[in-house]
Amino acid sequence: LDYGSHVARAKVISVNLSKHDLRKNRRPTIGLLADPLDTIVRIADRIPSGIVSENLWWASLRERDEARNAEIYSMAARDVDGVNPMALCQHIDPHLGTSSVLVGDGGDFVATASYIVQPRGPLTWLDPGVFGTLGVGAGFALGAKLVRPDADIWLIWGDGAAGFSLMEFDTFARHDLSVIGVVGNDAGWTQIERDQVEILGDDVGCRLANTDYDVIAQGCGGHGIRVDRVEDVPGAIEEALAKSRAGTPTLLNVTIGKTDFRKGSISM
Repeated sequence: LDYGSHVARAKVISVNLSKHDLRKNRRPTIGLLADPLDTIVRIADRIPSGIVSENLWWASLRERDEARNAEIYSMAARDVDGVNPMALCQHIDPHLGTSSVLVGDGGDFVATASYIVQPRGPLTWLDPGVFGTLGVGAGFALGAKLVRPDADIWLIWGDGAAGFSLMEFDTFARHDLSVIGVVGNDAGWTQIERDQVEILGDDVGCRLANTDYDVIAQGCGGHGIRVDRVEDVPGAIEEALAKSRAGTPTLLNVTIGKTDFRKGSISM
């Protein structure tokens, strides 16, 4: 919905159980102090059948999805300086099983991954949410592995976010929690940098070092793998899965390149 811009001129009906929150943020045309679920059900019951063609709606959605996926696959095939992050995500996706859990903790890399790696069921994608904060990924992954010890737990990390909680690999190792971490390492706060450089002409505060995150994981008692070439990604993923399933927390440190996939996203 582009943060509400698509409904800028629309009449807005707000339904909320809280009188205090009912008119917060954008003031609605009509405010209903009621249960949202009950309200939606009652509205649906009053709409005559046949007004909206469900088949046409689904067809329209599928057409847009297919066009977007075709664009993604085209961009994933482009050469970049390092591993194309979209290609990396495409290699990860086939290895996800019905019980796999994905934890996203990051900005640009995680937002890219969210278009490509597909959760196989409900409650299998965890992230901080729109108004959350970076750094929760390791805790989420730890909890997920405790609840689902036999599942593959994939922690998709931006390198900026990894800086908040990478030392939890020590916790993973001490408690035999074989999480698979994947760091998209482009040596920067790329989601912030995209707009900051374009608008302010300065990348101050956005640059990071191309850190050996795999060595840190190894020092904490886990297994670390560094990947610098896209052709090495499939073997690295197989190695990570084998190590993890044998009981060792493993981190893939992948040096990724820049793409224009998320150009125009506002994050500053």
